[in-house]
Amino acid sequence: MASLHLLSLNHPKFTLHTASFQLGPLRKYKLNQKSNNLSFQKSIKCSTSLSSLSPEVEEECLVLEEEDKRPLSEIWKEIQGCHDWDGLLDPMNSHLRREIIRYGEFAQACYDSFDFDPHSKYCGSCKYQGARFFEKLGMADRGYQISRYLYATSDINLPNFYQKSKLSSVWSTHANWMGYVAVCTDEDEIKRLGRRDIVVSWRGTVTYLEWIYDLKDILHSPNFTNDPSIKMELGFYDLYTKKEDTCNFCSFSAREQVLAEIKRLLDYYDGEEISITITGHSLGAALAIITAYDIAELGVNIVNDGRVTHKIPITVYSFGGPRVGNLKFKERCEKLGVKVLRVINIHDKVPTVPGIFANEKLQFQKYLEETVSFPWSYAHVGVELTLDHTHSPFLKPASDLGCAHNLEAHLHLLDGYHGKRDIALVNKDSNFLKKEYGVPPHWRQDENKGMVKNNDGRWVLPERARVEADPHDISYHLNKILKIATGSSQLKQAQ
Repeated sequence: MASLHLLSLNHPKFTLHTASFQLGPLRKYKLNQKSNNLSFQKSIKCSTSLSSLSPEVEEECLVLEEEDKRPLSEIWKEIQGCHDWDGLLDPMNSHLRREIIRYGEFAQACYDSFDFDPHSKYCGSCKYQGARFFEKLGMADRGYQISRYLYATSDINLPNFYQKSKLSSVWSTHANWMGYVAVCTDEDEIKRLGRRDIVVSWRGTVTYLEWIYDLKDILHSPNFTNDPSIKMELGFYDLYTKKEDTCNFCSFSAREQVLAEIKRLLDYYDGEEISITITGHSLGAALAIITAYDIAELGVNIVNDGRVTHKIPITVYSFGGPRVGNLKFKERCEKLGVKVLRVINIHDKVPTVPGIFANEKLQFQKYLEETVSFPWSYAHVGVELTLDHTHSPFLKPASDLGCAHNLEAHLHLLDGYHGKRDIALVNKDSNFLKKEYGVPPHWRQDENKGMVKNNDGRWVLPERARVEADPHDISYHLNKILKIATGSSQLKQAQ
């Protein structure tokens, strides 16, 4: 039982379609250029569909895949993976393509809003207030509002992941901003989606991959259930569960923060059609899968409307994520009904770790875990959608591993030439576009690095409004979760 312990298109070089499908426990779909099995409907002019900074892109007709005429509101459960995306990836369903990109942009928002500057006393925090978060990022039209921010203690053994200020006076000596919970509040968007959507987005790493070397590759039983054979990587577990009692922002663990907020929102919108969607890139993708498993294991997503008990669907859109746990962890996620769509670039090294020697590709993995008790056995969860950046005529071949891992590059490959995303976005925080497109590398930055001129004519870094650390009712909602879960005595002992 559960416990709350420790609380594309027809271009000669680049087509988006699926050409290979591997049967078995882990289904894989691969996008490559060798055959074209997308359905096409009509041609459009592309003069404005790409970037105005791409002179060598032909202004000839581009071909769009066949549009799914059904409204998203009628098929949203399929798009969210209720049938494991069977029949939607080969060829790529138009609704699904847009939804993957949309949730990828929610993950990208974590990077665009995070203060990476070590010379700022706000390094490691979010640059924007929650009420204006999406407005500041040009995403006000998405119809979502921030419900709460998520923090984790930086006092764990992942030094290359956390960002800390070099100054002595800082916003927090222990915390790093890790992401957010948001909820769809716009009535038109709710109608389009067919439900009210709750989004959890976890921050990962943009191109900085040194954090991988901090992983100890140690499997640890999280005790979220009474089955000790279910294990996850120790570094991910610590990031999710550790807390610092003296810190205003992480006196509750990231786990406790996100679970309490999900429970609060489910209670608030009781009786409505709801979905829980969790997204993240890189290390954030690992946290997304752990969060989804945790919610399902504790039964937080099980609701009773007075007549019947049902499960609120939980979906993970993972981008460039590592393996999280062992084979038992994977099997348990599947049994709980957690749906995971993992988007990867085949040249990205992050999805290959941990578990280099024993993973889901090994025929005898189950034997190794159950009979030999091999301690370094990991397995990916869910359906894998494979991309290849060498098929894009816009991108450099790139020997830089950070470029292959870049989230904006993943979204560029997913979009193909559909004209929804400007190719200049690829270079927002990388140097991946070919030089002929004239887009400067790493071009996204705050004007004057956030400095403003005050009334005295002096340039200063303005103070940021203080963000509420934890809602006053977080303990109340955690206690409600304890009533759902069994084994709550473990949490009581920890407290």
